[in-house]
Amino acid sequence: MGIQGGKHGGDPAVRAERCDWAACLGFPKRKGRNRASRVGGAHPTPSARAPTLEFSDKGEYPHTVGPRAHAPWPGWWSAAGRGPVPQHVLSRRGAISFSSSSALFGCPNPRQLSQRRGAISYDSSDQTALYIRMLGDVRVRSRAGFESERRGSHPYIDFRIFHAQSEIEVSVSARNIRRLLSFQRYLRSSRFFRGTTVSNSLNILDDDYNGQAKCMLEKVGNWNFDIFLFDRLTNGNSLVSLTFHLFSLHGLIEYFHLDMMKLRRFLVMIQEDYHSQNPYHNAVHAADVTQAMHCYLKEPKLANSVTPWDVLLSLIAAATHDLDHPGVNQPFLIKTNHYLATLYKNTSVLENHHWRSAVGLLRESGLFSHMPLESRQQMEAQIGALILATDISRQNEYLSLFRAHLDKGDLHLEDARHRHLVLQMALKCADICNPCRTWELSKQWSEKVTEEFFHQGDIEKKYHLGVSPLCDRQTESIANIQIGFMTYLVEPLFTEWARFSNTRLSQTMLGHVGLNKASWKGLQREQPSSEDADAAFEELSSQLLPQENRLP
Repeated sequence: MGIQGGKHGGDPAVRAERCDWAACLGFPKRKGRNRASRVGGAHPTPSARAPTLEFSDKGEYPHTVGPRAHAPWPGWWSAAGRGPVPQHVLSRRGAISFSSSSALFGCPNPRQLSQRRGAISYDSSDQTALYIRMLGDVRVRSRAGFESERRGSHPYIDFRIFHAQSEIEVSVSARNIRRLLSFQRYLRSSRFFRGTTVSNSLNILDDDYNGQAKCMLEKVGNWNFDIFLFDRLTNGNSLVSLTFHLFSLHGLIEYFHLDMMKLRRFLVMIQEDYHSQNPYHNAVHAADVTQAMHCYLKEPKLANSVTPWDVLLSLIAAATHDLDHPGVNQPFLIKTNHYLATLYKNTSVLENHHWRSAVGLLRESGLFSHMPLESRQQMEAQIGALILATDISRQNEYLSLFRAHLDKGDLHLEDARHRHLVLQMALKCADICNPCRTWELSKQWSEKVTEEFFHQGDIEKKYHLGVSPLCDRQTESIANIQIGFMTYLVEPLFTEWARFSNTRLSQTMLGHVGLNKASWKGLQREQPSSEDADAAFEELSSQLLPQENRLP
């Protein structure tokens, strides 16, 4: 950076500029210039021009020794030729700065510079070290929201500001579009920002995946697993945390060569598409069903026969079996002429929607994009078959076929079709296993599902649609609903499952059903009696009487 002596050495303007530089460095102004060493304008030899440095054993700073007549800058050495060079100059001599301004000039305490010789700093305010400015350390004064300065060359972008701007610009059109959509919960205006605008509460391995949650996951195969406590420990991210852990526990990430970031994004999208305002059909219910499915997969008969492919499909189907559930049942959609009922011809309306939504997220996440197309299509079809089995109105089809195989004793798990039927029954059991839990957990689920029923009844009353069975809070009670549910739906299903897998877990589940049913009967005596619940379940049971199998 210095102005070298040479052919312009005799130029008065150049000499004046050199003096200005020397003044900036704090040197005394020279009144004259010694030209004795210049003979006939000839340049001195390099050895004569180059000064040397001497270091003192006492720790003093170096002094220049040698000719000073042809120094690069006038006044570089003191008038005596042996005076000390200012410390802050030597400490930064030959240094390079990427900053537009150098802390060399106007340094309040030059001794600080010498104490930090050779140091590097990323802070522009640190005058005791070299300041390195990276390409990403820029200030963009716009709504893009770049952070001012950070270490590294990749600026952090706050997508929320982009998002807020887009919501303002398209607020009118967005409202019109949402009228045409289903019950999808679009928390963001574009799916491009899924997974990037989520707060830090979704950091699985950082804040939420803490010690207590890890301890609980060590007992994820325990039937008394408290999903409500786990959901609180993970800040409402029980589905993401639990499913990710199960994928790792079963070795699916390594076996199928899954991208962990894509897997995390896929699970986050699943959790977002569950409606948190639903008292029952929400992400916590999906996490509970997934945990139950894991327990069934550990049963000896299944553990010794299922393949990693079966485990993968089972966990995905369990996590997505109620995806984008609107909080109302199929009869409500049919009598309100909802377009989903028309689309699926009033048959397994919600289950078809859950399946199609799951397929959409699978394709959007690209989790299995590395697999052949044929494998992906087979996966989507088999996940659909598992989810469609959770339609309670078709329970007798699956239960009759399952019972027939058990009666004949011809259920061979080496056969992929038989194995798939067992997985369908396992998912059906996991879906309605709440009465099989301990009383503390079962009671909470009973209250939540009843509240969702009553909420639907309130809407039906408001719009004069006719209140659906089990949905009138004025005539129904939790005890009556639960007793009918256990009698006509839960006990027949789990009795057949216990025939297939007569293990300690199966007996525990049936035992809990009996105890919980007795507890509800005790509470029923304290509540006004109602025959509506029994009539509703009897009507449903009549629809579930043995009929011709429609399963493939």
